[in-house]
Amino acid sequence: MVVSSIDLKNGHVVQLKNGRELVLQRDDADNLISQFDMYGEVAVIDLDAALGNVDAKGSTANTALLKSLLRRGNVRVGGGIRTVKRAKELVALGAEKVIIGSSAWKANPGPGESVLNEDFLTELASAIGKQRIIISVDALNGKIAVKGWTETVDVQIVDGARQAEKFCSELLFTCVEKEGCMQGTNMDYVRALREAVSCRVVVAGGISSVDEIATLERMHCDVQLGMALYTNKVSLKDAFVACLDFEKTPLIPVIAQSVNGEVLMQGYANADAVHKSFESGKLTFWSRSRKSLWTKGETSGNILQVIRMRADCDRDCILATVMPIGPACHTGSWTCFSNAPDEKSSMGRLYNIIADRFANPMPGSYTATLDAKRVREKIEEEAEELCEADGKDEVVWEAADLLYFVNVLLYKEGVTWKDVYDELDKRHKE
Repeated sequence: MVVSSIDLKNGHVVQLKNGRELVLQRDDADNLISQFDMYGEVAVIDLDAALGNVDAKGSTANTALLKSLLRRGNVRVGGGIRTVKRAKELVALGAEKVIIGSSAWKANPGPGESVLNEDFLTELASAIGKQRIIISVDALNGKIAVKGWTETVDVQIVDGARQAEKFCSELLFTCVEKEGCMQGTNMDYVRALREAVSCRVVVAGGISSVDEIATLERMHCDVQLGMALYTNKVSLKDAFVACLDFEKTPLIPVIAQSVNGEVLMQGYANADAVHKSFESGKLTFWSRSRKSLWTKGETSGNILQVIRMRADCDRDCILATVMPIGPACHTGSWTCFSNAPDEKSSMGRLYNIIADRFANPMPGSYTATLDAKRVREKIEEEAEELCEADGKDEVVWEAADLLYFVNVLLYKEGVTWKDVYDELDKRHKE
């Protein structure tokens, strides 16, 4: 599958040729990550940090922008991560994985010494887990390139990859000579790497066609794209479909899951159905009974708006995160796996109901009468009653009251439950 890249320099989104020559610059990082997240993972790279352009606090011109992107999708972060502390900070802020470049390698290993900075990598794996670590094995004239690709370590790319694998879950390979040139990557290097290691390999640098992406997918390699996306050489929609394994099964199962986490239904899709889901923004299947494409809700109006789609590890199943408009099941049930007519209760559902009450107040709606002062008074009152509750039933009753008013306050302050969950996640990872 494709990992979309957002490279940051001097506070802008950029693309460089061979890591040096500025080819394009733009200032729409928020829009880009929203687009990219629909199709897969996103790599955010701080090029200034990689080049050592940091202040006394370790910040760069990109730090604020980078932080704002970290919880906008399945984000991995790279660029100048030189300490365990910095890696832990990025994970706590929302990075799913960190990309370690120069810091993974020794500049001048002695005779018989490992070319890896094993003390650092061991400490890092202990702190954040091997599964969160990606090590860059960037090739310049066949050797490992470091320090923003300005120097090389005296080790061949395959030998370095074999040593690095035991400290990470993925290797990110970039052919520096091909980076930004859109002339294809070095397939000989890729084949050698794929044969040498068993972990996930992500290939970057020079890839410029869907056919090349599909070829790499068949080699069990993923692709990280930059220039080809920004110059419209490659469509993420086409790349996503090209990576799916329709040879194994002509119809791929598609599981629809609401943004609040509830499984709604399962259908099947061919390539045309996946294309139409992306193009229309409405989840579309191949109807086995009608022998035609079928967009959920095209007659009932109960559509499933596509938020993002993810293929599984075998590329023969899709998880579609959707925003349901009405019940998902043809019987009128909210999901095809329950007879209940309404969405299951959750903080997300309650929040959405409260938001609707304020946006579309109904006569006699109590929620719509609550102002900022009154809702805070009610939280204080309900919190006290919860503390004084006696027995399970009373605790449940008072907790429900308190959570209702907390939801109202969150909405009025523009805070979502995702913001709260993200903060809890950050505290857990610190």
